Amino acid sequence: MAASAIDSALPAAVARCAAQVKLMIFDIDGVLTDGSMYFGAEGEAIKRFYVHDGLGIKLLQQAGVATAILSARQSPIVARRAADLGITHLYQGQHDKRITFARLLADTGLEAAECGFLGDDVIDLPVLSLVGFAASVPNGHPEVTRRVHYVTQAAGGNGAAREICDLILRAQGKYDTMLAQFL
Repeated sequence: MAASAIDSALPAAVARCAAQVKLMIFDIDGVLTDGSMYFGAEGEAIKRFYVHDGLGIKLLQQAGVATAILSARQSPIVARRAADLGITHLYQGQHDKRITFARLLADTGLEAAECGFLGDDVIDLPVLSLVGFAASVPNGHPEVTRRVHYVTQAAGGNGAAREICDLILRAQGKYDTMLAQFL
């Protein structure tokens, strides 16, 4: 969808929520990946990440929006991806995401209303219900997609995170500045 179509289709309430985001938090499985699990011969999990999502995260960071990963699963692949993207707030193996979110707020000094979270399953609901900008993917669990501010058009692992990053940048009036470095 063209940028102008996304802008005109975006409800004002969603734009207001996204404009307040100082920290964007991402789940992994089903959000930064398509949720599929691949296992190698040695039993190691293999994940596929979408490169456009990564650039969107880097652009958010350049624009002054901090980023974090909050995942119930533990994976060295996720740690490597977080390092590649410069994500310093990495929380893995966190089954009670509400407790971890409270720790993240304490670590950053931010309020819940200044945070966004992109999640896709019921384990994400405790954080999604607290943040100022809650988002999900169209292939997310129905109990999640009906409770968030925004559901992406792109599926998890296929541009959903980039869509959220661009949405935040537009809502904060920073999109054109970030794009200008490539023109």
